[in-house]
Amino acid sequence: MSLLFDLPATPTLSIDGKTERFPVRRIYCVGRNYAAHAREMGRDDKEPPFFFMKPADAAVDANVAVSIPYPPMTNNFHYEVELVAAIGATLDNASVEAALDGVFGYAVGLDMTRRDLQLEAREKGRPWELGKSFSKSAPIGSIKPSHSHPDSQIRLEVNGEVRQKSTTGLMLWNVAEALSFLSKYEVLLPGDILMTGTPEGVGAVNPGEVMHASIEGLAAIEVEVK
Repeated sequence: MSLLFDLPATPTLSIDGKTERFPVRRIYCVGRNYAAHAREMGRDDKEPPFFFMKPADAAVDANVAVSIPYPPMTNNFHYEVELVAAIGATLDNASVEAALDGVFGYAVGLDMTRRDLQLEAREKGRPWELGKSFSKSAPIGSIKPSHSHPDSQIRLEVNGEVRQKSTTGLMLWNVAEALSFLSKYEVLLPGDILMTGTPEGVGAVNPGEVMHASIEGLAAIEVEVK
């Protein structure tokens, strides 16, 4: 059976110390997973986790310094630095205790957001896709193979100025809890990505500005907006 047309190649990410690459299947994102960020977005503290998705082609391999385009139809393009968990084994209704067994490794990522479109959709009770789910909106660094990652400082700078600074231990729902919860609704498969939410301090970037995102123990990323 032949296909009507060829599809673009599957997006892939770098892996620390390996020539093999990590193919991206789906990108799941935890919303408002730090209390201080939830408050700055006008919401209260802990609530059951909720998720949204980005397309696979949102992923940008940021193993080396890269640039991403300023997207159309927005005047408020925001950064959100996040811990990324890459899934390497099937998770189906996994317990919290077993959830980390499905993790292949961790990386630094950015959930880039058309904030004006997201907030407009939220106010109207509509889905967030136009604000969150667009191509090249998830630069992700090299993946460090490991089932777990310790509480670490997470930080983002724009043109050398610190904009976000927190610790991953302040996540309302840790990686194991988020994966366990999500796996009750959808079977997670190798190639899936979980972006675990951002701390407070989100803000806008403009063309020509450079973001430097880091998490202790993982390869930092540098991303310029074009």
